Amino acid sequence: MKYGVNEHGYYGDFGGAYIPEMLYPNVEELRQQYLTIINDAGFKAEFDDLLKNYVGRPSPLYHAKRYSEKYGANIFLKREDLNHTGSHKINNAIGQILLAKRLGKKRIIAETGAGQHGVATATVCALMGIECVVYMGEIDMARQAPNVSRMKMLGATVRPASSGSKTLKDATNEALRDWIGNPVDTHYIIGSVVGPYPYPDMVARFQSIISEETKKQLIEHTGKELPEYVLACVGGGSNAMGMFYHFLDDESVKLVAVEAAGKGVDSGHSAATTFLGQEGVLHGSRTILMQTPDGQVVEPYSISAGLDYPGIGPQHAHLYKINRALYTSVTDDEALQAGLLCSQMEGIIPAIESAHALAQLEKMKFNSTDNVVVCLSGRGDKDLDTYIKYFNY
Repeated sequence: MKYGVNEHGYYGDFGGAYIPEMLYPNVEELRQQYLTIINDAGFKAEFDDLLKNYVGRPSPLYHAKRYSEKYGANIFLKREDLNHTGSHKINNAIGQILLAKRLGKKRIIAETGAGQHGVATATVCALMGIECVVYMGEIDMARQAPNVSRMKMLGATVRPASSGSKTLKDATNEALRDWIGNPVDTHYIIGSVVGPYPYPDMVARFQSIISEETKKQLIEHTGKELPEYVLACVGGGSNAMGMFYHFLDDESVKLVAVEAAGKGVDSGHSAATTFLGQEGVLHGSRTILMQTPDGQVVEPYSISAGLDYPGIGPQHAHLYKINRALYTSVTDDEALQAGLLCSQMEGIIPAIESAHALAQLEKMKFNSTDNVVVCLSGRGDKDLDTYIKYFNY
């Protein structure tokens, strides 16, 4: 794969495993074994069976007729919001729990922002009868309270992260500290295409089911497997990587990744990493992140808990640097308006994360024959409070 990872765990200039010595055995064990395990016929059969009969895949590729009229193109929504637990996060959680079982791990830790990855992890741990601890920033716990309740009901322990910005970055820091303290029996299910190699590649492979299905479904809808445009929101970037994965080598397909501009890219309250960031190391990999001139991580901001992250995955950093994908951003206001529009035009309430990708449609010009796929990465019931406050319902 032209845009895939090399044998050293790098995508061009980005990637690698920048980890404390204490974590080396864990990460090395994963690196040596993950490909053998996930390519094993027994693993694949169990993974595919759970995706079909537990998650409910394939998720529909929905031709949004009213959107298509409005934007003057064939707009398709890849309905990851219809998966069990309400987002794309379950694809990766199932893959990693099966991997952890084969590695003999007895305890799972995870970090979460919007709570969707936390819920997905708590779900698969309940399914497999494995102990689960989820770290979540205090601010995110408040704004995503329904997901905190779900995790607890599923049997997970939810531990608040009270340092820094009290959001996703800080939850990740706490999870890494836990892993350093419990290196032998614990597997860390990272929820995005971030972290030390092999995580970015592993998570991308588990999420690549999104684009794999989309190609087949586009043939049914249009007679062609390649769209003109593919859009997805990006925080760390796992739904976008899954949505882009099987289109990367087809350079006729324009890939559009939408980051969270927050209150505006120049407002000091933003998470538009590619616009504001520089190259550096974050959470175990070399990537692009928002940082001060002396290398301190800048606190990100987005109304969307899942996009409130100061970096992007290393594969995204590579695609950005070589111009294989367009990285752009939309503000809180634009995303919330797009969420309302989708609700009232298509009868689908999207997660605020996904609404960022929908908002980008307003800024694009299409030909009437263009096929455009937007990854609807999650459903909006977790965000109803935020929508209600914004629109005064």
